[in-house]
Amino acid sequence: MPEVETAEDASTTEPVVPSSPVHVRNIAFRLLAVATVILLLQFMQTVIIPFVIAGLLFYALDGAVDWLQKKRIPRALGAGAVLLVVLAGAGTLVYSLQGQALTVIDQLPAGARKVAALMSRTSGAEPSPVEKVQQAADALQESEPPPKAPPGVVRVQVQDQGFRAGTFVWSSSVGLLSMVNKAIMVLFLTYFMLLSDELFKRKLVKIMGTFSQKRLTVSALEAIASQVKRFMAIQILTSAGVAVVTGVALWMMGLEQAALWGLVAGILNSIPYYGALLVTAGLATVGFLQFGTLGMTAAVAGVSLLITTLEGSLLTPMLMSRASSMNQVAVFAGLLFWSWMWGIWGMLLAVPMMMTIKVICDHVEPLQPVALLLSE
Repeated sequence: MPEVETAEDASTTEPVVPSSPVHVRNIAFRLLAVATVILLLQFMQTVIIPFVIAGLLFYALDGAVDWLQKKRIPRALGAGAVLLVVLAGAGTLVYSLQGQALTVIDQLPAGARKVAALMSRTSGAEPSPVEKVQQAADALQESEPPPKAPPGVVRVQVQDQGFRAGTFVWSSSVGLLSMVNKAIMVLFLTYFMLLSDELFKRKLVKIMGTFSQKRLTVSALEAIASQVKRFMAIQILTSAGVAVVTGVALWMMGLEQAALWGLVAGILNSIPYYGALLVTAGLATVGFLQFGTLGMTAAVAGVSLLITTLEGSLLTPMLMSRASSMNQVAVFAGLLFWSWMWGIWGMLLAVPMMMTIKVICDHVEPLQPVALLLSE
């Protein structure tokens, strides 16, 4: 007699839901879109990087321009005055440190020879038996006369042309002109952004549909601008503090070109993790080349590491709000990603871009899960 399925058995049976091809297609489209964006960011880095730098400069200088505008100074004049002050300060700093930079460049060959001699001493002056045999074979090969060419064959000897000063000067000039051109474009772009402070906000609000959407957009844009400005101000303050404190500490220890190394430490301080390691290793090498003792080398490296550690673990967390902080895994992953994308510029811009992305995701409802992954 066949078994009859009861109503209770039917209710406990789990239905088999077939996989939706539409859902799989949506996931594939999203992955394709993300891959396309990554490829575009990498391919168009020459165009995108100036926009990113100009945007960060805009957030760093917009507060000063707004203050001048409240003092009844036209925004065009205020933006130009702020940019001129920044350019004058940067030019004065570069001019005052150019002598130290040229001294460091002149000392590079001697320092390289000193490091090479140290490495040869530490590796052992006495060559191994295999190295002796190889040296003897090389000497024998050099002492043998070259074989005679067969009849009818002309021997051709290729001579090294050596270093050509004209080629070097031309390539250096082209690179310098390209850098100056990009810097000018960034300055003009920053100036136009400072002039159009409220323009894009009004346009974005205008295209919103309902009144509630307009109000939500205004509050989100204001919150994004406030947090990014705060982050940029803290970043500039902490980097300047590290530069000044490091320079003064190295000067008190008797290290030459202390102001230049302090400036380098302040610039590299914007790179998380790697910045402190690069500063410590670089200053340890400089200290050893100047003093020649392990004690002073350890002292110079220890001072730089102490300053960067105190800034990263105490000063920045104290100034940064809880809402603006990111977890260490997200910061390190962003550093790896942007350094792979844009090289040195990616390392320098990784943290500001990650911070900006997190602030935007905090205020855009569909992107809030991304902000949750980035936050502490």
